[in-house]
Amino acid sequence: MTGAEIMDVGRDAIFVLIKVSGPPMIVGLLVGLIIALFQALTQIQEMTLVFVPKIIAIFISVLVAMPFMAGTLGSFMERIMAHIAGG
Repeated sequence: MTGAEIMDVGRDAIFVLIKVSGPPMIVGLLVGLIIALFQALTQIQEMTLVFVPKIIAIFISVLVAMPFMAGTLGSFMERIMAHIAGG
């Protein structure tokens, strides 16, 4: 493999990582923002209030996005295997 091919594989891997981790991270960010706004409006400063809703929301988003994530990772693996088999 040449240096350019290695850079292409690395770039593709980073892009796949961003695509796969994006939906749960965005959901976690939005839920955290909503809870922080709720805490600021109601003057409730409980630190553990954030964790349970955020964990549940991220778990549900992972379940919903699982077909997309599996398809993205599967196609990336097929490209890597084709590249390995092709020499």
